[in-house]
Amino acid sequence: MTVGARDGAPRQRRDARRNRELLLEAAHEVFTEQGLDAALDVIARRAGVGNATLYRHFPTRAALVDAVFRDSLTGTMDAGERARRAPDAWAGLTAYLEAVFSTLAADRGSNDLMTTHLRGVESLEAVHEHNRGTVDALLSRLRDEGTVRADVTTEDVLFGLAALGRAVPALTAATTPSTDRTAPGAAPATPPDAWRRPL
Repeated sequence: MTVGARDGAPRQRRDARRNRELLLEAAHEVFTEQGLDAALDVIARRAGVGNATLYRHFPTRAALVDAVFRDSLTGTMDAGERARRAPDAWAGLTAYLEAVFSTLAADRGSNDLMTTHLRGVESLEAVHEHNRGTVDALLSRLRDEGTVRADVTTEDVLFGLAALGRAVPALTAATTPSTDRTAPGAAPATPPDAWRRPL
């Protein structure tokens, strides 16, 4: 084996790692701006690589989404664990819901991911299961304490979570100073934490 061949392999690995990092950065930007339905070739172009390189690293959209959002999804699971350990079940539930909605408000990609069901995203499947377990455990404590009605179910809370979650982008967008709020007839500015009100 020649020296050039030996030197080439590490360089190729470095290039592959760099391309993967560029793809993840570009994907996060594009998903944040356009949502999870964004065209993958747009991501490849923004990363400065070809479509073949994208698919070599991430064979499916689900694989790319999983890699981009795994950390933020894991954060909601950590919030769930803290909520379960909270001495006050109601405080635990409200803190958990605020953590989830903070993730939903972070960007359009995170919101799409949490409020729709994209098949094949391994970390998302784990989060959905964990979410259900967290809400179920907290509701059980709240029912035992008499804090919530006995007929309130986990499905009720999760349905409300998904429905309100889809409204978060609109509430968040309303806080952006894109128009002159001082003009006659202009709508009043929406407080930055307006998404918290339904909680």
